[in-house]
Amino acid sequence: MKKVLDYVLSIIYLLYFGLLLVIFHVVQVVAFNVFGKKAHKKSVDFFNLMLTTSYYITGTTVHFEQQEAYPTDRPIVFIANHQSTFDIPAIIWFLRKHQPIFVSKIELAKGIPSISYNLRKSGAALIDRKDGKQAVSEILKLSKYIHENNFSAVIFPEGTRSKTDEMKPFAEGGISALLKRAPNALVVPIAIQGTRRFNPTNGMFPLTSFSKLSWTALKAIEPKGKTTTEVAEQAREAIAQVLNAGK
Repeated sequence: MKKVLDYVLSIIYLLYFGLLLVIFHVVQVVAFNVFGKKAHKKSVDFFNLMLTTSYYITGTTVHFEQQEAYPTDRPIVFIANHQSTFDIPAIIWFLRKHQPIFVSKIELAKGIPSISYNLRKSGAALIDRKDGKQAVSEILKLSKYIHENNFSAVIFPEGTRSKTDEMKPFAEGGISALLKRAPNALVVPIAIQGTRRFNPTNGMFPLTSFSKLSWTALKAIEPKGKTTTEVAEQAREAIAQVLNAGK
């Protein structure tokens, strides 16, 4: 019976999800071209609120915890574990005050209504994982951008989504590049739980109904005086503590 319910609720969810993609693609295009970047940012925020709350269609709960307030007068590098496509909307919505911009694979910049458009217009680092030089160049551009505007960047240093509850090792190159041109950036780990189990096939069908999803934005790490290796290890350990406590 539970499996049947998973299929039924997944179909309803995906119909709603597809409708949101189409509607907000039009909204974003109009907002950006007619009213400018600030209006586009607000449309993206609202789009991701709708995506985050859409999980309720499947009976799934959403919990976000921020362990401390983060400054808005300096850039931030958010470092998160990566379990699923569903990791992203809640980060954009709940941390919208910090204007998070993602390091993303370049393939996502085309073909997906709303999502691809936002990646292209937001200043995201669109990296070709087969071309290390291009990837570093893109991340350095994002680093400079968040430094100049006191925005934030989001990176998943595992590189690809983990297929188990165990985190992959953190690659340090992207973190190093983000901090290179934003030397005053604060580093904030984010522990994400439940999204892999919610989307076990990574194909969005069927989803696991009545899942529990959570995002925990942890205490900030001051990178000054630390090597990139030390920062990455400290962030990974902080995330691992939350994940292990939730098992």
